Amino acid sequence: MALVDNGIYRDGMRVKTPESLDETFEDMRESGGFAWIGLYRPTTEEIHAVAAEFGLHHLAVADALNGHQRAKLERYGDCLFVVLRPARYLDAEEEVEFGELHMFVGPDFVITIRHAESPDLAAVRRRLEGAPELLRFGPEAVLYAVLDQVVDEYGPVVAGLENDIDEIEDELFSESIDVSRRIFGLSREVIEFQRGIAPLRAMIEALQGGVDKYNVDLELQRHLRDVLDHVIPIGDRVATYRQLLQDALTVHLTVVGQRQNEEMRHLSETSIAQSEEVKKISSWAAILFAPTLIASVYGMNFDVMPELHWALGYPFAVGLMAAMGFGLYWVFKKRNWL
Repeated sequence: MALVDNGIYRDGMRVKTPESLDETFEDMRESGGFAWIGLYRPTTEEIHAVAAEFGLHHLAVADALNGHQRAKLERYGDCLFVVLRPARYLDAEEEVEFGELHMFVGPDFVITIRHAESPDLAAVRRRLEGAPELLRFGPEAVLYAVLDQVVDEYGPVVAGLENDIDEIEDELFSESIDVSRRIFGLSREVIEFQRGIAPLRAMIEALQGGVDKYNVDLELQRHLRDVLDHVIPIGDRVATYRQLLQDALTVHLTVVGQRQNEEMRHLSETSIAQSEEVKKISSWAAILFAPTLIASVYGMNFDVMPELHWALGYPFAVGLMAAMGFGLYWVFKKRNWL
């Protein structure tokens, strides 16, 4: 069942806890006050049933059914449709889990549709039910309290992201490719977090802009200002984190590039040294090949050979070997092969 909690409130006190939505609708018509209906991942039929009972605008209902909405505040007559993007930091996985919360706030009802574990709306109920002086302001007080809870739960997320960034800075000059992968992953989380936070300032300012028109109590206005005072620095810090991660990625890529250049330079130097050795070996091989060629010709021992019985044949052959060897040595030396 998607119905998590269901209460009817009057004068800051919880007067009834209906067992079903049908009972809630009937009790509201009889006793007045306002209803706070908490749903967790409701079915399409359950959302349509609530929408029909409270006359919710079909466009807002379509957004609630489709999900994956940006954080926003829209007014349809005397009903507000609010989308919030709560988040929580998972210590074990070292990552941020993002959720989605839809709220319909009317003159005599609040409907919260939660699609993730965050925010802890049970804590919000306990807090408000323990503060009747605040709860007596009606559905607007619930909206304020939920906004405050979402923003408060951003605190551990900011701390977790800051710790992750500190760890990345420590690993920035390491050779591990996991650093780049972690920077990319953390950047995506920061961008998603920023998308959830950025609209909150305009949303709260819009609520403040309508306080006179909708007769919002002064005390509730002060609470809204307090939420805004928390939202602004969180937004500034997250923007700073995004820039830090961009800078960290640039530095890491630069370091990796420098190391690759050093490796390429080392490989080039090694290749050049090997080339020089090959030149020397080739030069000496050519020098030794020339006498071998001459000796092999004169060593064939045929009966009919030029200069075979020539008295100067031996010194001539040896001299020719020496001349060719020294000649090749001079050529290779001149070309710096030796």
